[in-house]
Amino acid sequence: MFRVIKKRLILNPVSVIIIILAVFVINYNGVYCFSQAENKSQNKEHAENEVKKQELIVYYDKNYPDNHYHPSGRIGDAQDLKFDDGWENMPVSGKTCVRIEYRAQGDFGWVGLYWLNPELNWGNQRGGGYDLRFAKKLTFWAKGEKGGEHIAVFKFGGIKGLYTDSDNHGIGPLVLTADWKQYTVDVSKRNMRYISAGFSFALTKAHNREGCVFYIDDIKYE
Repeated sequence: MFRVIKKRLILNPVSVIIIILAVFVINYNGVYCFSQAENKSQNKEHAENEVKKQELIVYYDKNYPDNHYHPSGRIGDAQDLKFDDGWENMPVSGKTCVRIEYRAQGDFGWVGLYWLNPELNWGNQRGGGYDLRFAKKLTFWAKGEKGGEHIAVFKFGGIKGLYTDSDNHGIGPLVLTADWKQYTVDVSKRNMRYISAGFSFALTKAHNREGCVFYIDDIKYE
């Protein structure tokens, strides 16, 4: 007959410590790697959110949910301006662009239009301005119906009143071509802390005696 001899595994204190340390290192590395992967995922998601925030759209399409500002502030010969922000004929992108027709009949001899936030905010509404300090430039596309249309200025800001815009700047005069062209307003050195007029333009009868038609699309800060 055989006898089964059971032997105890007796570990000295040093061996116990070594085993405990080994288990701790394995667990720690596993948790650490998982934590690092999770942090990288969170950081990546945060970075993507930051990139998305580095753009503010003034106009992309008619009724586009991410449009900011409202083309509500007419000045000068307001009755001479026919405005359609749902024009579907050959936009730069999306489904629509903005069509502006200027009749050049009024006594002032000029007309302008502001995109304001909120609507009709001439500096009398608190909190209307956006903080655009992230932006380096304001870009937009424009073209004329025939080419040769003279625009006195494209700009942002300039609203006075109780709640004044922190800055204003623009480009112009410009003579448009019959083809779409992208224009850029450098805002990198401007005070963009509070801007309630996100975009505007003005034109004059003196430079458009017969009136004119022109188009704008894809207005945004980036």
